[in-house]
Amino acid sequence: MKATTATRGGVSAPAMPLRAAGARWSRIRPVEVAFWAVAIAAAFVLPSGFLLLNELAILALFAVSLDLILGYAGIVSLGHAAFFGLGAYCAALLAKHFGIDPILGLGISAALSALLGLVTSVLVMRGSDLTRLMVTLGVALILYEIANKLNWLTGGADGLTGVTMVPLFGTFEFDLFGRTAYTYSIIVLAVLFFIARIVVHSPFGMSLQVVRQNPLRAAAMGVAVNRRRAAVYTLAAAYAGVAGALLAQTTGFASLDVLAFHRSADVMLMLVIGGVGYLYGGIIGAIIFKVMQDWLSGITPQYWEFWIGLLLVVIIVVGHEKLTRPWTWFRRGQGAKP
Repeated sequence: MKATTATRGGVSAPAMPLRAAGARWSRIRPVEVAFWAVAIAAAFVLPSGFLLLNELAILALFAVSLDLILGYAGIVSLGHAAFFGLGAYCAALLAKHFGIDPILGLGISAALSALLGLVTSVLVMRGSDLTRLMVTLGVALILYEIANKLNWLTGGADGLTGVTMVPLFGTFEFDLFGRTAYTYSIIVLAVLFFIARIVVHSPFGMSLQVVRQNPLRAAAMGVAVNRRRAAVYTLAAAYAGVAGALLAQTTGFASLDVLAFHRSADVMLMLVIGGVGYLYGGIIGAIIFKVMQDWLSGITPQYWEFWIGLLLVVIIVVGHEKLTRPWTWFRRGQGAKP
């Protein structure tokens, strides 16, 4: 027997709690306003750190793109760098050969990455998590080898050089200090972040979480599981493509490094550090990872990976909740271990 479908004002009753919950969680909280205010103020407080801040903004967007599929749809991926690299090469080639405005290049890069995500989503929808890991990794490796072989187009192992970006809107030039680059990247990050925020708190986003928790039950409830997964996978691919395009546009360079396996591994580590299924987790994880990388590599250039690995072990063993809320260590009662 089907569940009740009584309607109120044209909206089915089961959908109303989802919309109410989405509306409640989608409200902007004061702590979020403070977070973005700090991100903007960082440009004035750290005038010599624009290049680092720019890289943080790009990595944060890349992490958010992976969280869309991993944290909200349960799609594991070890080849997310495929979309990142495609966006980077696309933006660099458009700038080098056509000299188009960066915003237009950003849009084209996002569209091509989304197209690749849509095409490869057919492969990702099949099989288990292990199968998805291998398929996504395989796609990234294929693109890596293609970029390596087409050295007449991509520069091969030497990278694509001679990329000169025209000023934004014909007015704002990319300076060597990274001031324009960071302003550009943080605005793009903020816009895309709040679009993603609206998506994950919409009925579509709520249904994705149902799919992540139990796809069989979701299918039995009439949810089009594969369509929703394909849709969010395509959206995440577009976001990753934009992140890659930002990197190429703000550095004026693209190389095989943007398609390398460590890109996919690093962004996965960022989510582990910051937390999965929480968009701000990707941003926080990117900040912690990059700051630790720069700081530790300055102290111990040969062993900085050891300390990041140790942090990951602590996070896995202890858990995010006990690290972020240490008072739970001493809590007794419902669901708590003595």
